[in-house]
Amino acid sequence: MPRESIETADRETVRRRQAERLRETVRNAYENVPFYREAMDERGVEPADVETVDDVTRLPTTTKEDFREQYPDGLFAVDRSAVRRLHASSGTTGKPKIVAYTDADLDVWREVMARSLAAAGVTETDLVQNAYGYGLFTGGPASSRAPRRSGRRCCRWAAATRPNSSS
Repeated sequence: MPRESIETADRETVRRRQAERLRETVRNAYENVPFYREAMDERGVEPADVETVDDVTRLPTTTKEDFREQYPDGLFAVDRSAVRRLHASSGTTGKPKIVAYTDADLDVWREVMARSLAAAGVTETDLVQNAYGYGLFTGGPASSRAPRRSGRRCCRWAAATRPNSSS
């Protein structure tokens, strides 16, 4: 199924796709992140046990303390050489929490943002204002790249306008 068609798919198709993606994610975490493999083993759960989205309740959760204990890169599921961007919290309540993104992660992020704009009715003739800061909030950079990916103009400092708009 083409990615675009999932937006109009029936609920059963969406749930099937979600289950596929959950299985892929769990398998990847189990195979590549010792922390998750140990946590799943402690719960008696193997990737093959995850069949539907409802099985997410059988999986271990990740706490802030887990992020601190695994600092800086103990939760990475890829080799550091694949990391293209790092975002981190300020660490005001302890060690910073680090989030790493690969090229594929950044592509998905831009695609999701672009689809959100399209769903909101933004077209290629609109000018999009990215009002997010570029400081600690990780949404800022992705929000500015999404419009460009989808053929829309993005101007960080300009007001959002529609041509021939009376407002």
